[in-house]
Amino acid sequence: MIDNYNDFKKYLNNLDYKPKLLLHACCAPCSTHCLKILSNYFDITIFYSNDNISPEEEFYKRLDEIKRFINEYNKDIKLIDNGYDESSFNEAIKGLENKGERSERCYNCYKLRLLKTAEFAKNNGFEYFSTTLSISPYKNSKWINEIGYEIEEKYDIKYLYSDFKKEDGYNDSIKMSKEYNLYRQDYCGCIYSKKERSESIDRIKKENNC
Repeated sequence: MIDNYNDFKKYLNNLDYKPKLLLHACCAPCSTHCLKILSNYFDITIFYSNDNISPEEEFYKRLDEIKRFINEYNKDIKLIDNGYDESSFNEAIKGLENKGERSERCYNCYKLRLLKTAEFAKNNGFEYFSTTLSISPYKNSKWINEIGYEIEEKYDIKYLYSDFKKEDGYNDSIKMSKEYNLYRQDYCGCIYSKKERSESIDRIKKENNC
């Protein structure tokens, strides 16, 4: 089991062929640096499974943008749209709606998306699964990897450790997003994160008499 970024890099450099990786992605900007790191080592298929995103129009806006990005960046990278099922997200975070960012609500959201990724990977001949979520400084990489390894044991499919914010990965994702003129959303995705961001902005404005 890999538990740090240095060992992750060593692991990549010891691969002697390109295994098939199903890489969950939440949006185009978060995919940028991750694909830059991984595309030299894996045969990658992006798995777009994000039932947390609200409203539905936002879900498809982000999907269209990730399609455009991989078409411009690397046409060898494939993409699978897992469809939109907001009810599965609502069920996963039931009772935790108002817990706030980086709470159990987010933990359950990570788990929902990683479970769907692992299930698809296992049933469709992939050797590894992972996610781009850890690129964000707002996401808990420890939780993401904890969930990933638990699922690895349950489904008997390899989880690829991720902490893509390392080596200035987040700033590189911003740079690449500008280079490819990507749409960068200003909230995580769910209706609760959007509401909390709006409330935070209003509070700051009041504090500064704006």
